[in-house]
Amino acid sequence: MSLIQTVVGLFDTARISFPTVADSLRGPVPASVTEQRLSWWTAKLLRDAEVDLHVSGLEHAGDGREAMIVMSNHQSLYDIPVLFQALPGSLRMVAKAELFRMPVWGRAMLAAGFIRINRADREQAVESLRATGGALLAQGTRVWIAPEGTRSKTGELGPFKSGGFRMALDFGVRILPVVVDGTRHVLASTDWTVHRGKTVTVTVLPPIDPAPFGIERRKELMSEVRCAIASGLGVAP
Repeated sequence: MSLIQTVVGLFDTARISFPTVADSLRGPVPASVTEQRLSWWTAKLLRDAEVDLHVSGLEHAGDGREAMIVMSNHQSLYDIPVLFQALPGSLRMVAKAELFRMPVWGRAMLAAGFIRINRADREQAVESLRATGGALLAQGTRVWIAPEGTRSKTGELGPFKSGGFRMALDFGVRILPVVVDGTRHVLASTDWTVHRGKTVTVTVLPPIDPAPFGIERRKELMSEVRCAIASGLGVAP
């Protein structure tokens, strides 16, 4: 285990945050610039933590050009670099408003196109998903949301929130279920110490089209996606 690695990770986060904020003061940051920075940052985090990453089912993800809503379980902050490195195409995450209050990093997240939602304000959360999320999907960017809404402390799969499913129905895009396992051993939700040399697996499951469900059967859609991810984790839905 290494607290030094935690400090290095924070330093590397600052290395991409400060220039992104500076660029944003002059206007919108080009997507090519943010993609390059995110790719460098997430790859370095995994390399420094000596994460042994195994990805299967990539044939279900396509070539990255189809706009999709990626839904995964949520074990750790290291889910972020893992999914950015594992999945093809441009990816942006939905994150809680508290992260955007962090100095510099929060401003950089906004400039990079991450989606801010206030979990205590359902109306704001829905509007943010529709406005910012809709714009990203229209550009062909994949939007990643963890429907549990928070990191699991035990690795068990928690109940799902409905916002991402409504967005998929509203914009007519497929949901790409993804299973992440092992990141909680790298950095637990209650820990600040990075544990090196852990194995992480990512399993990409077949996309699910929300259209046949419609708004009326949204709960059935949520159940189908949750059952798929639970099955991939080897746990009861």
